[in-house]
Amino acid sequence: MTNTETTAGESPLAGVTAELQARRDAILLAMLPDVTFDGWTPAAMRRGAEQAGFDPREAEAAFPDGPLQVVAHLADWANRQMAAKLATTDLSALKVRQRVALAVRTRLEILTPHKEALRRAAALLAMPHGLPLAPRLLYATVDAVWKAVGDQSNDFNFYTKRLLLSGVVSSTALYWLDDASEGHADTWAFLDRRINDVMWVGQGIAKVKGSSGKAGDLLVHLPSPARFMRHLRGAFSH
Repeated sequence: MTNTETTAGESPLAGVTAELQARRDAILLAMLPDVTFDGWTPAAMRRGAEQAGFDPREAEAAFPDGPLQVVAHLADWANRQMAAKLATTDLSALKVRQRVALAVRTRLEILTPHKEALRRAAALLAMPHGLPLAPRLLYATVDAVWKAVGDQSNDFNFYTKRLLLSGVVSSTALYWLDDASEGHADTWAFLDRRINDVMWVGQGIAKVKGSSGKAGDLLVHLPSPARFMRHLRGAFSH
């Protein structure tokens, strides 16, 4: 499995040292202004390393799989920043949908200064060589959101929560990229509508889960979340 491949439930940095993570963070943040104008390129990586105080060759050492690996690191960085922010926020009085909306919004607000770089990242992920990475980053993001808001499900809800939220996260991000409203007010309204929609769908699925007959019986045969994630890791390693 290459370093650009993000397995389900893992960050793109799983297993790296704190020192390497800090070096990658520094290079990433230093190169983002260049990415805005020049795109996700090896040249931008080298300039980022130099501007971060490293030898330009350190870019390839930190990100041996190139620009796509840096894009994966950006997604992971945003997830970590979001989790850190929510860890200092009192969520106890919020309903689940409010917690999820806050997490998704917080992540996008963290990325707002780098919006053009995100637009270029989306274009890179839409290319043939980037397509396999996109769903892995999406899964890592929705998993990070649920964990950040305190989700501890380990049953059928584990699947439905991540499946439903993936649609919210992806559609809201695309809406946000083209949103020119003040303070991204239109995006937050869109986000609230999408979350309300999936909560309604989720309630319907929960009723199916509890029903008798074939529909309910099928759910019994789903693998455990841990087994499900092992299966995904195996699929993503090819």
